[in-house]
Amino acid sequence: MRRLFWATLGATAGVFVVRKLNRTAQAYTPEGISRSLAGVAAGLRDVADAVREGMADRERELRVALGVDAGDLDADSARDLLDRPAARRL
Repeated sequence: MRRLFWATLGATAGVFVVRKLNRTAQAYTPEGISRSLAGVAAGLRDVADAVREGMADRERELRVALGVDAGDLDADSARDLLDRPAARRL
């Protein structure tokens, strides 16, 4: 019974090691590298979209604060925006 247990345990460990090695080897094939780079490119596009959205929001705030556009920004908020343009706002 003990030998059967250890043989089963060894076979199971062997299967896991072989599967892990196969996955690692596939990651370094041209297709695997292509998939990795596609994921990185998608992430960079998401970051760029978020930055553009933040820039557009900030531009809207500044245009209202400077009086270029009409908006619902009160005088204190506008003054604070002009005095401390780099301050973090929620």
